[in-house]
Amino acid sequence: MDWVVNCSILFTDLDLLDRPAAAARAGFDAVEFWWPFSSATPSDRDVDRFAGAVEQAGVRLWAMNFYGGDLITGERGLASDPTRTAEFRDNADAAIAIGRRLGIRMFNVLYGNRLPGLDPREQDELAAENLAYAGRAASQIGAVILIEPLSAVPTYPLRSAAEGVAVLDRVRAEHQVTDLRLLADLYHLAVNGDDVPTAIAKYADRIGHVQIADHPGRGMPGTGNVDLVGQLDLLVAHGYRGRVALEYSSTAADPFAWMPPRR
Repeated sequence: MDWVVNCSILFTDLDLLDRPAAAARAGFDAVEFWWPFSSATPSDRDVDRFAGAVEQAGVRLWAMNFYGGDLITGERGLASDPTRTAEFRDNADAAIAIGRRLGIRMFNVLYGNRLPGLDPREQDELAAENLAYAGRAASQIGAVILIEPLSAVPTYPLRSAAEGVAVLDRVRAEHQVTDLRLLADLYHLAVNGDDVPTAIAKYADRIGHVQIADHPGRGMPGTGNVDLVGQLDLLVAHGYRGRVALEYSSTAADPFAWMPPRR
C-alpha cells in the first residue's frame, strides 16, 4: 500500500513550506494539503513559493483541497452557497492551474454547510452544478474531484458514505460528469457511526482516495479503538488500489512509528 502524508495536520511544528521536505526526509514520496492559501485566489507569488517548496522537496502533491472558507469558524466549503458561486469557480480555476504544474491527481471539494433561510433542495441543485464545473475542469488535467463526508460540523449535510455516493450519482445523472469519486475518510465515518466495513464492501469501486486517523482523538493508528488495519485490508480485498493518506494529529517523536519499516 502506498502512503500520502497530509502536511496540513502533520509536521505542524514547521513552517508550511518546510513540510514537504520533512515528509521526504521521513521516507515518503507523496504529500497532500488542505487549501494552503488564505484566500480562494492566491497571488502568483504565493503559488510560486508553495509549488517551489513541493518541487524542491522532490515529492508528488497527490491531493489538495479546494478553498473551504474559514474553517476555524466552521465553514466547510463553497459549493452549495449561492452567494459564492463566482468565488468557487475562480478557486476551481486556480486549483486546476496548480494541479497542472504539480501533477495533482485529486482535488477534495467540501460540499458546504446548510445555510439559514435557504432551501436545502436549492443548495443541493447548485452544489451539483458547481461540482460538475469542477469535474470538467479536473478532467482536463487527468484528475478527479473528491466528495467527503465530514464529522464535527452539524450543519454539514454529508455524513455517511451513502450520502457522499448519492452526490456522485446526482452529478452524473444531471450533468453527465463522471470525474468524481468518494473520499473515504475512515475517521469521519467512524465518528458519524457509519458502518465502515459495510460501506467499504458496497462502495469500494466508487472510492477515489482514503484518509485515516484513529478514533477517538484523531490520533495515529493504535491510539484509539478503530480497527484501521482491518479496514485497510478490507479495502484491498475489495479492489482498492489507491493511496492512503495519513491525516492524523501526533506529538510523538516519530509520528510514523506504527508503520512497517518500509514506509
